[in-house]
Amino acid sequence: MARAKAVANTGKALAYLRTSSAQNVGGDSDRRQRAAIERFARSHGHALVGEFHDAAVSGADPLETRPGFAAMLERIEGNGVRVVLVEDASRFARSVIAQELGVLAMQARGVRVLTSSGEDLTSTDDPAKVMMRQIAGAFAQYEKARLVAKLKGARDRNSAALGRRVEGRKGYAESSPELVREAKRLARKSPKTGAKRSLRAIAAALGALGFVNGKGRTFSAMQVKRLVEG
Repeated sequence: MARAKAVANTGKALAYLRTSSAQNVGGDSDRRQRAAIERFARSHGHALVGEFHDAAVSGADPLETRPGFAAMLERIEGNGVRVVLVEDASRFARSVIAQELGVLAMQARGVRVLTSSGEDLTSTDDPAKVMMRQIAGAFAQYEKARLVAKLKGARDRNSAALGRRVEGRKGYAESSPELVREAKRLARKSPKTGAKRSLRAIAAALGALGFVNGKGRTFSAMQVKRLVEG
C-alpha cells in the first residue's frame, strides 16, 4: 500500500505564490508567477494539485509567520506531495536566512522546491548553500533555545514574586495535592519498627492506590523522590 501511494503522488506538485504589496494582489504579479509555474509544470510533467498564496507578505518575513506557507505545510504533511514550484527564489523568500530556514523545513519533510527556471532550491550540491543551511539551522536552534530560556526566566521571576509556581506545566503540588500527601505519608518511618519504604516500594504502593504518572505507569524512583522532597 505504501509503495502504491508513493507512485500515485509521482509528478504531483504544489504552487507557491507571494506578493509583497497589497496593491499587487490579483494583479500582474499573481498572473506572472502563476503562468511561469504552470509553464514549468507542463514542460516537466508535474500536475499541479494545489496553489498557496501569501498576499501582501514581505519576502523578509519569517516563513513560519506566513498563513499561506503554513497551510501548504499542512497539505504536504497530509497528502504526500513532495514538490513545490515557485516562480523564482525571491518568491520563496528574499531574506537569505528566511530562505534557507524554509529550505530546511522542506528538506526535513523530503520536499523539493523548484523554480520556474529549473533551479532546485533544496539541492545540497552547492557547498555555499550547504554552509548557509548549516548556519541557518544553527541560528534557528539558538533562537529556539534563547526563547525557551527567556520564558523560563520569566516564569521563575513570577514564581519568586508570587511565592508559587506559575505558567508552564503545573507541578504535582498544584495539580494533585492528594498524591503528594500520600507519597509523603508512605515515605515516613514506621512508628513500630522505624523502617522506611524504598522509593520503588512507595511507587508500587501509590500505584495500588490508583496514583500513576501521566503515561498511566507506576512512578519512577526519581519521580517519587521529587514528590517526597518537593
